[in-house]
Amino acid sequence: MATPNRIGVSRSGAAESDPESAVVSLMPAPYAGAVPGAPLTLNRLAALSEGPDRMFPADIETLARQVIEAALARGLTVVTAESCTGGLLAGALTAVPGSSAVVERGFVTYSNAAKTELLGVSDALIEEYGAVSEPVARAMADGAVARSPADVSVSVTGIAGPGGGSTDKPVGLVHFGALGPSGAVHVGRRFGDLGREGVRLASVRVALGLLLDRISA
Repeated sequence: MATPNRIGVSRSGAAESDPESAVVSLMPAPYAGAVPGAPLTLNRLAALSEGPDRMFPADIETLARQVIEAALARGLTVVTAESCTGGLLAGALTAVPGSSAVVERGFVTYSNAAKTELLGVSDALIEEYGAVSEPVARAMADGAVARSPADVSVSVTGIAGPGGGSTDKPVGLVHFGALGPSGAVHVGRRFGDLGREGVRLASVRVALGLLLDRISA
């Protein structure tokens, strides 16, 4: 009879006496740390093999699918350069089936050093304008294309909060750059203090829209 061990790996009784015939079932054990009444998403991520029913809000899924379909139709590939979103944008794109034909790579350049080392953003530019600025967002988008074979790029750099804001650059300020065959664009948004995840998800929406714009232009 199969019995689960403490990490959720079940072995048949025969396996204990005959290691050669071991049958291992990787069924997850109940998550001991699940807190009754806690936000359902975290408990389900930890406890269920299938994960949550939906990783991203429906509107983000729709936008990501439109980006993938538009790029496929035009034979274009994309690259992402993310700071405050920390890979969420690439995650939304690669959640779409068939995205491997479109998403070439993604850069997560959370630190200033990473922006310089991976994307070629100059220290002088960051020093003069700050990491959250139009010039740096544009340089990130340029660097992503220059350092990959992709056709279209989008960059995100901002202040998601709850700390890190100032009078000139408050929490919720995010700069975006995008580059495609038809040229480059910049967009700045002041989302306000929506909460850290609110700012990050709002940024993913804008970045996906910019990708779609540069692909379709």
